[in-house]
Amino acid sequence: MAFFGLFSKEKKESLDKGLEKTKTNFFSKLGKAIAGKSKVDDEILDELENILISSDVGVETTLKIIRRIEERVKKDKYLNAQELDVILKEEVMALLAENKSEDLVDFEIPPLSTPYVIMVVGVNGVGKTTTIGKIAAQYHQKGKKVVLGAADTFRAAAVEQLKIWGERVGVPVIELGMGKEPASVVYESAKKASEMQADVLIIDTAGRLHNKLHLMNELAKMRKTVQKFIPEAPHEVLLVLDGSTGQNAVQQAREFTKTTDVTALAITKLDGTAKGGVVIGISDEFKIPVKYIGVGEKIEDLQVFNRAEFVDSLFKK
Repeated sequence: MAFFGLFSKEKKESLDKGLEKTKTNFFSKLGKAIAGKSKVDDEILDELENILISSDVGVETTLKIIRRIEERVKKDKYLNAQELDVILKEEVMALLAENKSEDLVDFEIPPLSTPYVIMVVGVNGVGKTTTIGKIAAQYHQKGKKVVLGAADTFRAAAVEQLKIWGERVGVPVIELGMGKEPASVVYESAKKASEMQADVLIIDTAGRLHNKLHLMNELAKMRKTVQKFIPEAPHEVLLVLDGSTGQNAVQQAREFTKTTDVTALAITKLDGTAKGGVVIGISDEFKIPVKYIGVGEKIEDLQVFNRAEFVDSLFKK
C-alpha cells in the first residue's frame, strides 16, 4: 500500500527516479566518510557537514542538523557509524515536520463559492510557465474548471507558451498580447473566471521587472485588480524556484519573500541535479510550505510535495 494509501506506485517510482542523482551523490560521499569507522566521532560529523553543504542543504540548516546529531551522540554515548544514515533521516524528517504546513495528498482546493486564485511568481527560466501548465493539467484531469491568465506581458514567449499549454490541456487562456498592462490581463481573467464559475484561476506574473519596487507595485496592483471580482483573492501566491541552481534558488526565495507575501513554493528540475538537498534548506529557512516538486518532464512528474515520501525516497538505498 502507498503512503496512507494515497501515494501511488507510479508517483513513488517517479520520485525515486527524480531524486536518483542527489541520492547517489550523497550516499557515495557518506559511505566514504564512514568507511572503517566504528562510531560517530568529530571527524565523521565534520565530513557530514561538508556533504550536506555540498548537497545544497545550506549552511544554517546543516549546522542545525549537525547540532542535533551531536546531542544524540552525547545522549546515547555510543552510536554505530553504520546507523548514521538512519539518524540523519530521522533528523531531516523532524526538521521538515517543524514547518507547520500540512501535507496535501493530491491536487486539492478548498470548497469555495468563488474561483480559487493562484498568483504565480518567479524569475524567467525557472520553469514558471511550464509549472502553471502542469498544475492546470492535473486540476483539469480531476474535473476542475480552470482558467489561465497570461499576465507576464513583458516576455512574448511567456504568453505564447501559456497559450500552447492552454490548448494542450484544454483550458481557456486570457491574454491581451505582449506589452499590455498586466493588471488589465488580471482584470479580464478574473472577470472570465467568475462568469464561467471556474474552480481555479492561475495567473502568470512577470518574471523580471526593472527593480524590487517595480515588482512590488506591480504585484500589489494585480492583487487589487483581482479583488474587484474575488475579494479574498489571491488565495495562494506560489513562488517557482529552479532546484538545479542550488543556492541561487535560495537567494531568489529571499528576494521574492522581501517583496511579496509568498504562501507556497514549487521547486522544479530536481531530476537533473544532485542538489535535491536544497528542498530541505529552503523549507527550513523560510518556513513556507513546499507545495510542489518537479521530478521529470511529464505532467504527472510535477508532484504535490509529501515530506515523508520525499525523505523515504531520498534515503532509500
